[in-house]
Amino acid sequence: MDVIAALKERRSIRRFLDQPVEKEKLEEIVDCARLAPSANNLQPWEFIVVTDQLKKEAVAKLTDYGKFIKEAPVLIAVFCRDTTFYLEDGSAATQNILLAAYGLGLASCWVAGNGTPYAEPVRELLGVPTGYRLVSLIPIGYPAEEISGQKFKRDLKDVLHWEKF
Repeated sequence: MDVIAALKERRSIRRFLDQPVEKEKLEEIVDCARLAPSANNLQPWEFIVVTDQLKKEAVAKLTDYGKFIKEAPVLIAVFCRDTTFYLEDGSAATQNILLAAYGLGLASCWVAGNGTPYAEPVRELLGVPTGYRLVSLIPIGYPAEEISGQKFKRDLKDVLHWEKF
């Protein structure tokens, strides 16, 4: 798949088919995530793939805007060691997950993790050691709605500035 096309076509999907995602696809997605850039190449990330329904329901219940997590066949939780640039590093890995999922014909949605009231309870629920920060929760599955085509985005002329704001 063309990278530029993926960047322009991918969008957040919150409805999934009741169909399992192949282990090979999940491994490919995490493999792409681990290849994201990171400050000083520290690679502070850890990825937890959750397919257990009760665990997904427990995570969904903790969130504010992620209740639909329980509907997805898979949840990937992105955690990073508490380094100086953990948020930037984990966000780069998260974006790779979103794009890799799309490239494999899967739907996904970035659910916030960092700085949320549920970050610590999710860390504990998933057995992540102290010293790691939740960056994102990403439900993944086969889409139950159209996967491509962006919703409203600001025009390039409204966001691009040359030399100064």
